[in-house]
Amino acid sequence: MKVENIESSKGNKIANQFIITDDNGNEFFQSYNSIIVKKDSSADTIYLDKKYWNYSNTTGKYRNIFLDENITETKNKIKSGEYILTDLNK
Repeated sequence: MKVENIESSKGNKIANQFIITDDNGNEFFQSYNSIIVKKDSSADTIYLDKKYWNYSNTTGKYRNIFLDENITETKNKIKSGEYILTDLNK
């Protein structure tokens, strides 16, 4: 498993915002102690935590960086079923 801090546009490591890669190649975005996004490498699927995916402006800012999109794009992908809302923090 590999854990890295998300970096700002200036290359600074951001506290409490992490990208985690597990041994299967899945990538996760974690904000503080909550998993926000899972990129499933085997199914090429994106999962968002149904409770925390849009928890705060800070979470949203770094989720957008992780997904390389804005909130409108994320909401459209949820609505279309491309992104799946689930409990990532069981």
